[in-house]
Amino acid sequence: MAKTAAPADNPKNFVNSVGKAFAVLKSFTPEEFELTITEIASRAGMDRGTTFRLVQTLVKLGYLHAIEETRRYRLSLACLDLGYTALSAGNLRGQAEPLLRELVPTFGDAASLGVLDGSDVVYLARVTAGLDRHKIDRRPGSRIKAYASALGHVMLAGLPKEEQIRRLEASERIKLSERTLTGLKPLLARLEQVRKQGFAVSDGENAYGLRTIAAPVFDKGRSVVAGISLTVDANRMDIKSFEKTGLPEVLKIARVLSETALKSG
Repeated sequence: MAKTAAPADNPKNFVNSVGKAFAVLKSFTPEEFELTITEIASRAGMDRGTTFRLVQTLVKLGYLHAIEETRRYRLSLACLDLGYTALSAGNLRGQAEPLLRELVPTFGDAASLGVLDGSDVVYLARVTAGLDRHKIDRRPGSRIKAYASALGHVMLAGLPKEEQIRRLEASERIKLSERTLTGLKPLLARLEQVRKQGFAVSDGENAYGLRTIAAPVFDKGRSVVAGISLTVDANRMDIKSFEKTGLPEVLKIARVLSETALKSG
């Protein structure tokens, strides 16, 4: 039986002006957070006149802020409101945060809750202490590539193999350390191992000097909806000691959140 196309897949339902407005907003990055009209037009792939009108509309609506003295624009706090609404969906973040605080610093130096978005992990919550020297930004809303993280592995492992391949191939896979797996076959083998054992371990694969344990959070249908991770500075303890002390705690929190999701369903 042919699969029925979703309404969003029908080109007749696509509003070009909305797509262009989001292209303007997505032109801004953490590295380039203030842009001119010309720069926005170039990044969004539009002519300057159209870009100018869209920018002025977004300024009027409060999603862009105009810097008069430099003729540049930047995202406003209204964009954050949209992001935090999405991050708070289902209250999973609120349920997880006090549990994450129980892990740090007793069992590790950082604990996180993340969800899978395409080929990325998006952080919903993060508790950290003692990782300042690594200068790693993992605040809520930040993204990392799923292929190179324990948190990403536990969520990818819950997907059908065809979907795993699709998401892995949608991302450029580069070595973040000498231990990072980038080949498709080794990654698929790792995901199968993670699926069978129910957790993932990373020893310096995402960032040299950091060790991470992650476990999946399930919904009532046993689909993976999120992941919990615990990270420790490699100078603090070896990987075997970390697994012995940290893994039971991570699995316990993942189980509690999964049970909460089951009851709420």
